[in-house]
Amino acid sequence: MTEPVPMVVRDDEQHRYELHVGQSIAAFAEFRVRPGYLVFTHTETDAAFEGRGYGSALAKGALDDVRRRGERIKAECPFIAAYIKRHPEYEDLLVAAA
Repeated sequence: MTEPVPMVVRDDEQHRYELHVGQSIAAFAEFRVRPGYLVFTHTETDAAFEGRGYGSALAKGALDDVRRRGERIKAECPFIAAYIKRHPEYEDLLVAAA
């Protein structure tokens, strides 16, 4: 049996991006909405899904969605900040430090 294809979904009511694997939420990245940008504050992967690259898939999907929407971000979450450091093609999404 093959594993379901992961899907990244933005949940504006919960202020987070979620990575769905089948009927489960494997990981999520929380954000706060600020005028003109989102602040990513926390990313978490369910223990049952750790070690399979789902955190990175979530980060990529969330950042790709932010880009499609024409938004910018501030990466207070260490995981999102580290992902951007490893993938500099997303640096253009960062708002300038105040």
